Amino acid sequence: MNAIDLDGRAGIVTGGAQGIGRAVAERLIASGARVAILDRDAALAEATAAEIGATAISADVADWDSVAAAVDAAHKALGSLDIAVFSAGIAGANATVADYPVEEWRRVIDIDLTGIFHCCKAVIPAMRAQDYGRIVNIASVAGKEGNPNAGAYSAAKAGVIALTKSLGKENADLDISVNCVTPAAARTAIFDQITQEHIDYMLSKIPRGRFLEVSEAAAMIAWMCSAECGFTTGATFDLSGGRATY
Repeated sequence: MNAIDLDGRAGIVTGGAQGIGRAVAERLIASGARVAILDRDAALAEATAAEIGATAISADVADWDSVAAAVDAAHKALGSLDIAVFSAGIAGANATVADYPVEEWRRVIDIDLTGIFHCCKAVIPAMRAQDYGRIVNIASVAGKEGNPNAGAYSAAKAGVIALTKSLGKENADLDISVNCVTPAAARTAIFDQITQEHIDYMLSKIPRGRFLEVSEAAAMIAWMCSAECGFTTGATFDLSGGRATY
């Protein structure tokens, strides 16, 4: 494990109770940061926080009032807010656009896109006030290429990429870096939400011939959360195993 200096920094990770979010929280803590994990599953968040040495805060990213209250609580608990990694998300149903349930479309967009908007909106004022911040949004290679039978998820993640670019430009006058990553699939609980056919499709498209390890995602993201990532903003970092490089 490469050493990344996050001593004295404090950050939040949404969806931090499991999967990529948990791996990121663990890597940030190992690098010296104080971390609060925000998750809708309060019980799992408490258990994870106890295991890794984090603070657990309940939050529903689709609800603005919930996010605003959770970020405020995290800021007070940690004493500052330097880092924000927004990993909470769902896969949604697998179906063609013609057959996609309208309510399911809204649910996926509310969590995967509007949820990240809520989170970014909540943390930016504190970061601008202190002239420092590192935001990493978790998008997906589906946001670059569009996965068949996953139109809502693909559209939401494409929106996350564009939102990241907008926010990066809006805050480029200060030492605030806003970037995103576009992972290929990793074996996390999100696999429980999708069909085996879709899992097989995703694996077939990865030139590496395997799924992403959450530790690999955490390694890249931890560096993006450091002071060293000070010039790049509004960028998309590829984690697709060679599937997409643009």
